Amino acid sequence: MANMVLCDYRFLLVVAAVAFIYIQMRLFATQTEYADRLAAAVEEENHCTTQMRLLIDQISMQQGRIVVLEEERKRREQECAQLKDLVEELERKGLQRLTDKVPVAAVVIMACNRADYLERTINSVLKYQRSVALKYPVFVSQDGTHPDVRSKALSYDQLTYMQHLDSEPVETERPGEMVAYYKIARHYKWALDELFYKHNLSRVIILEDDMEIAPDFFDYFEAAAALLDKDKTIMAVSSWNDNGQKQFVHDPYALYRSNFFPGLGWMLTRSIWDELSPKWPKAYWDDWLRLKENHKGRQFIRPEVCRTYNFGEHGSSMGQFFKQYLEPIKLNDVQVDWKSMDLSYLMEEKFTKHFGGMVKKAKPVRGTDVVLKAYNIDGDVRIQYEDQPEFERIASQFGIFEEWKDGIPRTAYKGVVVFRYQTSRRVFLVGPDSLKQLGIEGA
Repeated sequence: MANMVLCDYRFLLVVAAVAFIYIQMRLFATQTEYADRLAAAVEEENHCTTQMRLLIDQISMQQGRIVVLEEERKRREQECAQLKDLVEELERKGLQRLTDKVPVAAVVIMACNRADYLERTINSVLKYQRSVALKYPVFVSQDGTHPDVRSKALSYDQLTYMQHLDSEPVETERPGEMVAYYKIARHYKWALDELFYKHNLSRVIILEDDMEIAPDFFDYFEAAAALLDKDKTIMAVSSWNDNGQKQFVHDPYALYRSNFFPGLGWMLTRSIWDELSPKWPKAYWDDWLRLKENHKGRQFIRPEVCRTYNFGEHGSSMGQFFKQYLEPIKLNDVQVDWKSMDLSYLMEEKFTKHFGGMVKKAKPVRGTDVVLKAYNIDGDVRIQYEDQPEFERIASQFGIFEEWKDGIPRTAYKGVVVFRYQTSRRVFLVGPDSLKQLGIEGA
């Protein structure tokens, strides 16, 4: 019995020892596994730490590069700003030089056979053109072969000479007509075609060989060129006032719109010439330009005080006409600063109101002896006429132009002819429909 108990005890000890050994082995295996895992974790942590340090180093390097790039960006922005300012300055200077080189308008002096008159005209033009020569190239266009005219024109280095040689015989439309009117029309068309299409000019100022110009002639036309560009209802700009005699003008700053083509020193654009050239008349070109059908509702700009003076008494058939209307013309002698003048009142939408306001304020004068009544009134006056005969009678009493063309009195705007009388007083000769056209009906 005792042996059996001892055996059982030993067996239990063996089992316990085996179990202990197994447990120890399992614990050792688990500890080894945990140790391996811990070592792996530590290694991974070390790797992560290393990677993080590398990343931090890279971020630091990138931040440094960002700072450098930001500084580079700012430096380049400053350089770009400086370059932009430099380019703008160069463009401004270059554009100014280019503007100075692009002509405002060519000036063409139309000549034929009066060398002495041509010399006087050229000298007058060059006197005021020298300071603006690049803006206003000068041409002399001679019709025919008169040797003195040719040699006189060629004696000036400051201008370009053109010669119109036309051997085609002239056939007048009516018996007894002067051939000269046909030749003049041909010459004008040829010269303007040459200037606009061969020389590729945008504007041309036309003078005749018996004209002198005012000191502000070129400044006036430069200001007028801007009006031509802005307002397509202006057909041309003239330096002439048919009623510009000394006794009928006062204000060198005053400009007007007119339905009557003045001529005698006038500027037109290439676009207008594109329209006129194909249908240019065989003769009497100036009267043709005064026909309403050629205006198409457009008007002309004219000054109160003329910027040209026509001295051509000799060689013409207008002796009495010259004495009465041309010789007494007042040539402006005031240097007007046209660049500082606001000429927007001449735009079509403004001028009707501007001019209508002056007419409305003028005191109406009626009955006989209108000249005496006008003289005895201090301010502006207006005198109504009902038809052409009545206008001619009133105009004759004052001494202004009586002539009409195609239903339009000389210098008229919407039937109203304005001139000064004795002093600064304006006299308005008002047509039967003028107040209605001006929007002041009932005034």
